[in-house]
Formats: sequence, structure tokens, C-alpha cells
Amino acid sequence: MEGLGVAASVIAVVDISIKVASLCVQYAKDVKNAAASIERLQKEVISLKGVADAIQALLSSPNGLKLEKSQRLKDDLDKSLGQLKSLERRLSPRTSRKAMSRMGLHALKWPFQSKEMDDLVERLRRHAETINRTLQVEQTIDQKTVLSRLPIAVGASFDSRAEEHNPTCLQDTRVDLLRQIRGWANDPCGKPLFWLNGMAGTGKSTISRTVARSFATSGYLGGSFFFKRGETDRGTISKFFTTPAIAPHIKAAIETDPNITGKAARDQFDKLIMQPLRNMPLGARRLSTLVLVIDALDECERDEDVKLMIHLLSCAKDLQFPKLRILVELNSEIGACDRITDDLRAATYALREIACPEIPIVICARHAKIVPWPRVSPLRAGSMQYSV
Repeated sequence: MEGLGVAASVIAVVDISIKVASLCVQYAKDVKNAAASIERLQKEVISLKGVADAIQALLSSPNGLKLEKSQRLKDDLDKSLGQLKSLERRLSPRTSRKAMSRMGLHALKWPFQSKEMDDLVERLRRHAETINRTLQVEQTIDQKTVLSRLPIAVGASFDSRAEEHNPTCLQDTRVDLLRQIRGWANDPCGKPLFWLNGMAGTGKSTISRTVARSFATSGYLGGSFFFKRGETDRGTISKFFTTPAIAPHIKAAIETDPNITGKAARDQFDKLIMQPLRNMPLGARRLSTLVLVIDALDECERDEDVKLMIHLLSCAKDLQFPKLRILVELNSEIGACDRITDDLRAATYALREIACPEIPIVICARHAKIVPWPRVSPLRAGSMQYSV
């Protein structure tokens, strides 16, 4: 197959796999004392053909041209092709046996001993796994190349450098609320939005970071965005939909519309989040739920953008699989709650009011207001850490 591309190698693997599988069927009819071995071999050959079929389908997709040029994938396919050719030669009856078969004499004999059969089945399995891994690597590299063109809001994700020293909930604090949020996210019948609402200083952002980190650890986090007034990227929604984008599923949307990052927020939400999730292939649906964490939505500088965001996020209720769960944190002191309409409230799970922690307070005479007294964590006696 030298000088030819991936497509030619795939076709050759599919064709010879069919031939070997057909030979196995013939042996199964004529050789009764090797039924188990024949079935094992046939199963692995069919599995390898399935991998080749999948690549053939991808070659017909819009990204097929890039895959066709993968030398690494071609090399792996050619190695499996050599193994299949050797197998076909061993299984093909000699001329004398064909003549005997025409005379009604069953002269077929299974050509593999038990140990040789074990080694052969293992090699075929490894060929299939190797091709699959190479395919994943090629797709990941291509995906990263495309995603690198997306403009992102630096510092907006929960694990960014800007958020590195901001606290998460201390152990054994906010236990009931965190349990409720986990239950909401995992409830297949739950509402799509969870509003985390409360006064400034009550630990809402700390809870958001804790939730984001927890779902990232478990693999359910689709993305996070921590708004911050006064910072160009984090104070507007201009880069919101390109920052927590559901990366594995938006590549096709970007290639279909390379200018999507400059389109209106409605279009970005639909094409970078809703459509990719709605059109996700069945084989790629590893998770039944994806969680987005949005912190300090009220710090978005334009009121009309906040209203638009609330409207767009409510559309998550229309997504059936995977379920999209969105945790939104906002400050109740500035009237952000008034922007939530009755229709939207019906589409939410809860409007959760976070009360101040039950800790001592101190009167700050200069500002003439009551503020929570910070509690020093016993785990870090040398620095102050708020327990929320």
C-alpha cells in the first residue's frame, strides 16, 4: 500500500476482514472440534473491521481530508493488514483440499493450536486498540488546532491563575447546600437552572469554586465562567460562549462557521453549546449530564446583556440528552433577582438565598454598616481564611 493514503488502507482492511470472516464461517461448518477458537477469531476480525468501518465513515466527513493525510494512522492500518493477509493464507484451503471438498469429503482442519490461537487473537485485539488510540490522538490534535482559534476570557475559569488563591469551602462547611446541588445536577428530572442568590460577602463565589472543582474532578464539568466587573474580558459576555464552550463537541460548528466568534450572543449560544450537544453522536455520549458554573453574573456591566443571558440560559430546559445543568451565582443586593421573570422562575430548580454564616459580627464605624467577622481557619494559623 506504499504511496497510497489512509482511505486505500482502510478499504483493504475491510475487504480482507470480510474474506477472513467468511473463511471462519466455512471452518465452523466443517470443523466441529474447534468451534470456540473459530468463534474467538471471528469476533476479533469483525471487531477490527468495525474500527476500519468507523474510519471510513470519518473519511467521508468534512474533516476527512486531514485524516486521510495521517501517516501514523496509515502505518497502524497497514500493520493490521499484514496480519490479516497472513491469517488469510493460513486459513485458505489448498488446491487438493478444494478438490476433496467438491467430492463431498470434509478435509478441512483447523490450522491453529491453542497457544498459537491465543497469541493471534491477542495481536488482532491490540491492532484494533492501537488504531483506535491513534485515531483519538489525531482527532484531539485537530480539535486543539481548531479550538485554539477561539478567543477566551483570560482568568474566567475556576482553575485559572487569577482564581488560584481564592478559597473553596472548608471541609465540613456548607455540607447541606453542596449535597443539594449535587442532587440537583444528578436528578434526571431536575430543572436546568440553579440560582445561587445572596448578599455580598456570604460566600457565594466560594461555593461556586467548590462546585466547579468538584464536578471537574468527577468529569461532569462542561465549563465555568467567573464574571468580574472592570476587567475587559470578564466584565462582558463578548467571550462568554467561547470560554466555557463544550470543547469536544464544537469543532464542527467552528469549521462550519469560522466567523461564529463575532456573531451575536444568541447565535453563539445556539451554535457553540445547544446545537453541538443536541447533535452529539450516540457513541460519544459518555455522560448523561454536563454542568456549567457561572459566578457573579450581576457583575456583567450591561444590564441588557444580563437579561439576555438569563433568557438564553433558560433554553437549557429544551435539551434532552445530555442534560445541561447550569449553576448561576448572583448578588441579591443590586436587584439582579428582579430580572428573573415568572416564566423563567418556573424553569429553574430553586432561587436559593444564601444566609450569612452564623459567626460574630463587628461594627465598622467608618462605613457605618455591619460586616461579617472573618474566622481564621485552624488549618492555616499564619494566614486568614474565610470559613463559609
